[in-house]
Amino acid sequence: MSSELPQTSNDRSNGETGAQHGAADGANPPAAVVLVRGATVHDQAPKPQANAPTENKEKSPDKAVSEAKVKLQESLPALSDDADVGVQKEQLVTRDGKADLAFTGTLLASAAPATAAQGRWQEYRIYVTNAGKHVFSKATRTIFADQTDTYEADVFDPAPSSVPSKLLRGARDLTHHSPMTWADAAVAFFGYDPLAKTLYRKLSGQFEEHIS
Repeated sequence: MSSELPQTSNDRSNGETGAQHGAADGANPPAAVVLVRGATVHDQAPKPQANAPTENKEKSPDKAVSEAKVKLQESLPALSDDADVGVQKEQLVTRDGKADLAFTGTLLASAAPATAAQGRWQEYRIYVTNAGKHVFSKATRTIFADQTDTYEADVFDPAPSSVPSKLLRGARDLTHHSPMTWADAAVAFFGYDPLAKTLYRKLSGQFEEHIS
């Protein structure tokens, strides 16, 4: 006895209809259908990522520069007052937040980097006044028009007259067992970065540490 069930006319018509649809579609198969808990879900094209990078972004505008400062940058490591080294004259040293320093004296040495690729650089200078005081100057320059140069300066007096200065000098001398010199004051102001070492080499060997 055969176990196959007889095919009804409805089953035959459904099969024929499906075959007709397949033939009509040709090479394009029907869209995939997934049944999820009785609901029909059709495949969808992937959505673009929200954070995907976009092409042709606008570049930030270049900063305005000062033509005069660009010329200073192009002449590095030469400085505008190189010809004044060793010449006694009236000097004016600018400093921020305090009165500028005016004196008669000599520019002993100056130093600047060979290049300033980022548009910023520093200039170091050491002066000596006719009275034997030393003046240390540090200028930080920028070529950008919306940024200002900054200036620092300090004075070393080998014989300070004020009582607080004498007490401070005396405490330092007791700690280090030797009087503080202008070279010590220069190192305290400039440190030992590469530009400071370039400045010291233009002066004397007293900035070097001699060992035996």
